[in-house]
Amino acid sequence: MVSVTSHSLLFLAAIAPLLATSEEFIRRGDASGLRINEFKVLEGHTTPDDFHSPLPHEYIAEEDLPESWDWRNISGRSLLTHSLNQHIPQYCGSCWAHGALSALADRIKIARGGVGDDINLSIQYLLNCGGGVAGSCWGGSHSGAYEFAKKNGPLPYDTCNPYLACSSDSSEGFCSAIDTSCSISNICRTCSTFISKGGTCSGIDHYPNATVAEHGTYNLLTFDRVHKIKAEIYARGPVAAGVNAIPLLDYKGGVIKEGGILDMIVDHIVSIVGWSVDEEGDEYWIVRNSWGQYWGEMGFFRLSTGSNLLGIESTVAWATPGYFTVANNVPCGEGGGGCGGREGDNSGPHLAQYYIDPSINLEAVKRGLREGRHHML
Repeated sequence: MVSVTSHSLLFLAAIAPLLATSEEFIRRGDASGLRINEFKVLEGHTTPDDFHSPLPHEYIAEEDLPESWDWRNISGRSLLTHSLNQHIPQYCGSCWAHGALSALADRIKIARGGVGDDINLSIQYLLNCGGGVAGSCWGGSHSGAYEFAKKNGPLPYDTCNPYLACSSDSSEGFCSAIDTSCSISNICRTCSTFISKGGTCSGIDHYPNATVAEHGTYNLLTFDRVHKIKAEIYARGPVAAGVNAIPLLDYKGGVIKEGGILDMIVDHIVSIVGWSVDEEGDEYWIVRNSWGQYWGEMGFFRLSTGSNLLGIESTVAWATPGYFTVANNVPCGEGGGGCGGREGDNSGPHLAQYYIDPSINLEAVKRGLREGRHHML
């Protein structure tokens, strides 16, 4: 098992001087003149890599990958979960959580073959509980989110912990008026009825959830990283990635093909969902942002591969699910009570599906590549 790779630690040490603290801002010609750096590697984040399964590039040759692969359109259907906007109901620098959990939720959807309702993971849970390792509204890291999720138990679904765009260190909007501490009621909760009618809000002990089994990174010290990132995306699903957001502020569409050295300094986290080739024969990444669908190409943007434009290939993180709830064995009541399992039933209140890594069945992967289809579908 890989716990902390020397490559990842060396990389984190190398970029640390470039990362702004929560009190610092980057003055780089955006509309306001001031932008917070939302990418922060916190002191509690010590394990960027923790995996044992073979990596996809070890069993998928670059020449065997398709010319284009887009998880938004697999045989006419999208296997991505819904697009998000980190900036409402007030500003919060939680791109790291959005990029990380969107990619993980996508991988769960892919593992299910796109069957059933989408499973969307609670970003607010990471904001409530992940400070010190993952991040807050003042920034964090995608790899820190994955480490926190693996080490600190399951991620609740967002139906019992919706996004509020607040953390305990934020006073933006209504944040100073609400409790975002890591309590039971701030992990998963519901309210029975109006308070004037005798209703209460309370935490739920048993709730649908998902876990992280393995996680890892690709960075500037990774050799042949375009092949490795593409193999990772093809085999297991979207990845979270760092990018410089300044050139994206007024992005109007098209493939970004130019950028300077300073534009490679990462200050924002997104997710790469595929790649393709334009009419000029140039390959590009397909990337999802967390600024809403009013922005860019319905919330997405494209930029060339292979040149680390905007730092897109310098700070990539991935995670695989462990298990995820697919059905209620004993549904809770409206007020959140009565969730325990039946007498004598040790299976618990929820039924889970376990993730199977593609490396378990390499013949299926290779057959899918030969036949032009994906092994999970």
